[in-house]
Amino acid sequence: MAFSDYKNIEQVQIEFNIAYAEERFIEELAVEPTAIFLEEFTFNQTYLPVYSSEGARSEAIIFPILREIYKPYSQTHELWIQRSLSYDQKLSGTPDYLIANRSPLGKTVLTLPVLIVVEAKRNDFDQGWGQCLAELVAIQKLNNQPERVVYGIVTDGKRWEIGKLVCNQFVQNAVGYTVEHLSRLFGALQVIFSAATL
Repeated sequence: MAFSDYKNIEQVQIEFNIAYAEERFIEELAVEPTAIFLEEFTFNQTYLPVYSSEGARSEAIIFPILREIYKPYSQTHELWIQRSLSYDQKLSGTPDYLIANRSPLGKTVLTLPVLIVVEAKRNDFDQGWGQCLAELVAIQKLNNQPERVVYGIVTDGKRWEIGKLVCNQFVQNAVGYTVEHLSRLFGALQVIFSAATL
């Protein structure tokens, strides 16, 4: 079964005995994007059909945001794009983005632990979270550290939702973030990147 075969959170919960909760676990923080980022981001939104397809959202909206947040962590961590991940036949596939420790062998080798997974979905958050939670379960098993928090993000480019898995408890942040309020979104992403990369 591939990650994409999971259609909602409930399906993953039942199969892997995962409890679900909602709470506000992200500290509210405003982080202003740089002027260079804002200029490029505004250009993309003004001149490109950024919401016309999942690929367009990924390349013109999602990746630029992730790349900007990732920059301070680039010496110690790796940002993977479309990197296949496999624990077993039930838990395998290709997450859109992964953040993992940087390998001493170079940027061609995926090293554990994997810390964050990002799933880009076109307006289907139910399926996005089913797939993302399955990816988090696989990551938890690959890391072989169930007590270590792993974070998941599901986004359609406009709206960003965040969750975390630790042991058999999945917690979805009760508040979502949007590109209309970039400083809040950047703040939330910085909080989870900082927490995940400790």
